[in-house]
Amino acid sequence: MDLDPRQGLFGISVAAELTGVNAQMLRTYEARGLIDPHRTEGGTRRYSQHDIARVDRITSLLADGLNIAGIAQVLALEAEVARLQERLDQHG
Repeated sequence: MDLDPRQGLFGISVAAELTGVNAQMLRTYEARGLIDPHRTEGGTRRYSQHDIARVDRITSLLADGLNIAGIAQVLALEAEVARLQERLDQHG
């Protein structure tokens, strides 16, 4: 059985443990638009494997000296490159 890497599986405490980032910072990343965890009907955050990998990427960029605004730019550019690569793959 293959799981969708974007399916919300982990609560905030588990996501914090998996990433080494405290829950408050996860909330900050969400508020800044860097991550977008799934919300249950009751409003509980559920983090996916994709979210966990994205937090790991954010942590890496922070360690490289980027600030949150710079990280947002890098992530947007990486998403655009992936989108363009997908288009090339479809037409190539």
